[in-house]
Amino acid sequence: MKGGGVSSTYPLPPSKRRWRGLAVAVFCLVVLSMLVPLVFLLSIHSGFQSTGFGSEDRSSTPSHKKYENYDPVEQEVPQIQSEVDKSTHLDNLMERLKPTLPKDAITIANDAANKTVRNDPLQVTAKPKTDSSPVQKEVPKPPPQEKQKGMSQVTEHDKGANSDETGKPCQLEFGSYCLWRKEHKEVMKDRVVKQMKDDLFVARAYFPSIAKLTSHDKMSRELKQNIQEFEKILSESTTDADLPSHMEKRLQKMEAIIRKVKSVILDCNNVDKKLRQILDLTEDEAHFHMSQSAFLYQLAVQTMPKSLHCLSMRLTVEYFKSQSLEMDISSDKYVNPLLQHYVIFSNNILASSVVINSTVMHAKESVKQVFHVVTSGQNYYAMKLWFFRNSYKEATIQVIKIEDFNQEHDVANPGHQSLSNEYRVSVHRVSKPQTTQMDTNYISVFGDTHFLLPQFFPDLKRVVVLGDDIVVKEDLSPLWSINMEGKVIGASYFCSLKLGQLKSYLGEEDFNEGSCSWMSGLNLVDLVKWKEWDITQKYHRLLQVVKQRTKVTSVNGVALPAILLTFEGLVHPLEDSWLLSGLGQSFKVEAQAIEKAAVLHYNGLMKPWLELGIPQYKAYWKKFLVRDDLFMSQCNVNP
Repeated sequence: MKGGGVSSTYPLPPSKRRWRGLAVAVFCLVVLSMLVPLVFLLSIHSGFQSTGFGSEDRSSTPSHKKYENYDPVEQEVPQIQSEVDKSTHLDNLMERLKPTLPKDAITIANDAANKTVRNDPLQVTAKPKTDSSPVQKEVPKPPPQEKQKGMSQVTEHDKGANSDETGKPCQLEFGSYCLWRKEHKEVMKDRVVKQMKDDLFVARAYFPSIAKLTSHDKMSRELKQNIQEFEKILSESTTDADLPSHMEKRLQKMEAIIRKVKSVILDCNNVDKKLRQILDLTEDEAHFHMSQSAFLYQLAVQTMPKSLHCLSMRLTVEYFKSQSLEMDISSDKYVNPLLQHYVIFSNNILASSVVINSTVMHAKESVKQVFHVVTSGQNYYAMKLWFFRNSYKEATIQVIKIEDFNQEHDVANPGHQSLSNEYRVSVHRVSKPQTTQMDTNYISVFGDTHFLLPQFFPDLKRVVVLGDDIVVKEDLSPLWSINMEGKVIGASYFCSLKLGQLKSYLGEEDFNEGSCSWMSGLNLVDLVKWKEWDITQKYHRLLQVVKQRTKVTSVNGVALPAILLTFEGLVHPLEDSWLLSGLGQSFKVEAQAIEKAAVLHYNGLMKPWLELGIPQYKAYWKKFLVRDDLFMSQCNVNP
């Protein structure tokens, strides 16, 4: 027999079996000797995770000499960095989600060193983080400050209107959204929810410190359990009605464990650091949600409502279906200088209709009134059909497409032509310029297309330009008898903003620093004087000068200074009773002032045809709304 076969079939001797078993045991001991230290080291740096807050290290008393000088403050560094990363992440989200709005917001201070222009109404200024250094044992109290001479006290009403929860000027950053939010703030029954949030805030601050004390493991586990329970409840509840039953007992349980934790001697520096971290993160989150809400508000007020878009589309389709109708009717009235000519720059069908209807309803002789509606090609056919289907007493209405005019006169690309401009302006109070309190207003001025008036109407001598956000309450015929004393336009003054406050943007041009700015909405224009002063060419020249000086590429960003300079010294002031502004911005316009005004101006973002319009002022606008049109009911138009 072969030896190989015999050796493979017979069992090993007992001595060899013992040797193999010993080798396996030694190998296992070697593996364990490598794994045990590794597991021990990992256990030191491992902590339990809790939903909603970062993990903290639990310190133990290691036997190795290397850990005898363990410093808990050094172990806090990774957590601090983690919280800073969270704040940075929130800032990045806010910056990425922040919208770019077409309207330019200008912030002007009387002090030349503080004058700034903001081109974005939602521009967020980064605020410095709270210092996270350890709290000093003795904090010296600052000496009492005496009230500075000339400083005005801010009343409770002013605080609510001009500041947010952090004390920052809310309107300066978010505009009229702050006024709208205050007016529509709902009273929530959330007393218990707020108490839970406060207790959760304190518990999170103490937990990292108590978790490091091995002698208080039971207290640490109980605190962690309460934190997780509160986080779960608050993630599903916003008011007291949403809370589960027996919530008072759970609240008392949380407060009891917090009292126990406070009785333990802890390192106050660590608790202070954690409180500051949570506070910074909470402030960032609150500001982030504030910015998001303001963005949604801006989106709502600057987007055409679905019903109005439907109306425009239905009218456009119907226009091309009804080409057999003779709508292009020319009239000698369009160029008759003896009649009263009113010009409206608008893309809004309903707004233009209300302006015309309210004007003719109060006119003594509507047969002398001629309305010229200047609109874009997108809305041109809808406008033509609307005014063809609806009559306004004996007034004559002409619809002008701006694109045809631009091609005929070789003007710049009409896509860059604005029909009107409106700016949010925040200025220090003129009576008390040294105060930090600022007034925020919306000022409306001419758009680029307004400077084509002489080319639109070469045969006319005088026209009245009406905004599409006004309501006429009296006869406007007295405007035609006003002596303008050689001025180019007649307008209502807005003396809250003077040219001297724009000095850093107006440059070295010759102007009177005490001159007031003015408002569009109701303007009397002398076209003869306009041509004599060559206003159109002057505006385009100043527009380029301001753009080069300010390095702003957007036309809207530099239009306000250019327009104010163009008409500086050429504005005839209209009496205050002619125009009342602010109905699209302020909730505090007096009813007595509304009754006395000849024209109501809804300047601001809360226009009357929007759902966010101010309810108490909508009635004046809706009174002149045409409601018996078929397309109005089909598109469910009910502003």
